[in-house]
Formats: sequence, structure tokens, C-alpha cells
Amino acid sequence: MPALGFAPPEPRSIEETGLTQAFLVSLTLKHLYAEGLDSGLQLSRALHLPWGGVMDQVFDFLAQEQFVELRGGKGFGRASVTFSLTMKGREAAREAMARSGYAGPAPVPLAQYTAQVIAQSTEPRRIDRAAIEAVTSHLVLEPEVLDALGPAVASARALFLFGDPGNGKTALAEALSQAQGGAVAIPYAVEIDGQVIVVYDHAWHVPLEPAADGAGDGIDQRWVPCRRPFLVVGGELTLDMLDLAHNRLSNVYEAPCHMKANGGMLLVDDFGRQRVEARAMLNRWIIPLEKRVDLLALQTGRKFEVPMEEFIVFSTNLDPQSLVDEAFLRRIKYKVHLPDPDEGGFREIFRRLCAAQGIRYDDRAIDWLMENEYRVHNRPLRACHPRDLLQIASDIAAFMGREPALSAGLLDQARGLYFAAVHGG
Repeated sequence: MPALGFAPPEPRSIEETGLTQAFLVSLTLKHLYAEGLDSGLQLSRALHLPWGGVMDQVFDFLAQEQFVELRGGKGFGRASVTFSLTMKGREAAREAMARSGYAGPAPVPLAQYTAQVIAQSTEPRRIDRAAIEAVTSHLVLEPEVLDALGPAVASARALFLFGDPGNGKTALAEALSQAQGGAVAIPYAVEIDGQVIVVYDHAWHVPLEPAADGAGDGIDQRWVPCRRPFLVVGGELTLDMLDLAHNRLSNVYEAPCHMKANGGMLLVDDFGRQRVEARAMLNRWIIPLEKRVDLLALQTGRKFEVPMEEFIVFSTNLDPQSLVDEAFLRRIKYKVHLPDPDEGGFREIFRRLCAAQGIRYDDRAIDWLMENEYRVHNRPLRACHPRDLLQIASDIAAFMGREPALSAGLLDQARGLYFAAVHGG
């Protein structure tokens, strides 16, 4: 895997894992209980910990306490020896499962997690106008919008992105996430007071491709080198989702969205449309946004801090001043309005879409559309209209057995279907 500038090195002892021997013994027993007969090498891989200096010491303890019995070997060396749980070991494993059902890769302690996140956040990243233009080249944006977005992305601080619906705020936020570049290390899980918080999420974290030259050797395998994460939450977001999610059956926690987004971007889409009042949601975040740390709590009542080192974007169709008060707006330094495209930008979007779909662009068809739809009804231009109208026109052409085309006739049918349904006439 590619080397990371701040990738944690492989631990050489139990002490360097940051975990206690008792914790590792319990986790190992749970793996053995679930997998049955195994070898030291296989179990070392399952826990993502090296054999020498770590797992061999754990097995020494298991054998000494008669939790395991040897069953032979598949090769040379102690790591190839196979073994199984004894009755005493199975009982200890069941007790360990009762305390916590987590049986995944070994977690990293909270202190190591915090240090890694902060190290990654201070890694030099050059974000200039050329970088912003490169990631937004597929979008049609006014130069002043790019000028406003650049400093916000470079600062990696919170941003309010607002404007009328359909002008590409979500697509723009996704593009801006690519400007951050680079990679980060994401832990499978974090440990605190013997409790486990699952952080790595297949839905959001994209691992880097392993390197053929063994560049990943020597890296702590409890961390996954990933692209900078880009998480999106929308109308489903609730206050509960900003805290640890606790599974009572397994006694395992899942990290909240902003903890999973550390090192990348968190997009709160359609802000103000959530089931909880916007002010309540922002009050929950007002201190974390300023201090760049959040306070979470275990079921035991134990409270602890986690870093908030991500670029948070609030995307909304509403006026920010109608959603929050002045005190909160002060803490979001950057507020960028994404306006409707002008007529030139509107035509450019049509040109790009036609080129992408192999349709001949005809400016006369857009002349007809502007005159008979937008000027007659004083309808505002939206960046999504060309995409939607061209899709409907193509669907109509396919139904009629014709090649898709940008023509006044097809656009006339498309606008009748689209605007009547979407905008009420």
C-alpha cells in the first residue's frame, strides 16, 4: 500500500499497541471461539497485529493459563502451530463475549487515534486556484464563486453553501472534497476504557490500492490507508446521530458521522430540512466547530474528547440568517452563495451535456426554449434544467423510435412534462 507521511509504525510489543495484555487476551479468545481451530499466523492476520513481540506473547499467556491446547503444525515456527480452545478457554471466551461482542481487528487506543488525526490535519496541503479549477472543471461556475470557495477549502473550516435548489450545491461540495487530495489512515476501531468504538465504514471509507513494491510494510495494520473521506448526511440527520451509537446486545459502539469524517469532508445536505430544528442541531455543534473537538460519552457516563478535524459544509436552499442566529454565523467564517446560471452559463451546460451524450448541439433550439418558456413565464434559470430537459427529450425520442436530438419540438414536449409536474405550470 502507498506510504503515508504520518502512517503509524507497526507496534513491536504489547506496550506499543497501547492496549493491555488482558484486552488482547479477551479479543484473541473471542476470535478463537468464533473461528475454532486456527494458527498463530492466521489469528495474527485477523487481529491485524504482528506475531513477533505481540501475538506470540499473548499465546504464551493463553498456553500458560491452559486456555488453549496445541494440535500440531502446518510448517516451521511457532506461528504455524495450530491450536484450539480448552473447556477453560471456551468458558473464558464466553465471558469475554458477554462483556463485549466485538471480535474484529484490534482497535487503537483513543490517545493514538487523537494523535494520528491531528498529525494528518497538519500535513501540508497546497490548495490554490488551479487546484479548485481542476476539480470543478466539469461544472459551470462564475469566477467570483471560485474566488470565494478557494480560501474556504484551503482553511478546511466550516462553510455555508447556499442558493436556490437545482444549482448543483451537492455536486459542487463533492467536487471540492477532491481538492483536499492526499490520503489518511483510518482505524478499524478505537478503544477507551476497554470499550470499542467502530470507526472504519465500508460505506464511506475508500481504501487505497495496495502497492506491489511492499511500500506498506512496517505500517500498523490496525489502520487502513484511505482516500480522504467524504460523508454525506441529509434530511435523515438527527441529534442522536451526532453521538455514539450503542448496540445493547453486543455492547459495541459505532462512531458518529463527524468522527468518521475526520481528515476529510462532512456534507450536511439540505440543511434546515432535517426532522430536528436547525438551531438545535447547530447548538449541538457550536462549541465543537470553534474548538475543533467534540465531547462524547460512553454508557458508563465516561466522557471523552475526540478531534473534529474535517471540512464541514452546510448546504441549504434556505437563507442562512433564517436558520441560525448571529452567534453561530460568526463561527462559520465562510458563506458562499451559488447563484442561478446566467444565460451564457445555461447554454454552456447544454453544450457540455450534448457533447457527453453524442447529441448535436443546436443554439436555435435554446433560443426557442428561452423565448417560449423562460421569458414568457419569467422562469428562473436553474443549473439542473438542461440535464433534466435533455433526459426527458431523449426518453421521448427513444419512445418514438427516433435518435435523440436537441430540437424545438422535443424540448416543447419535454418542458410541458417537466415544468407542469415540478413547478405547477
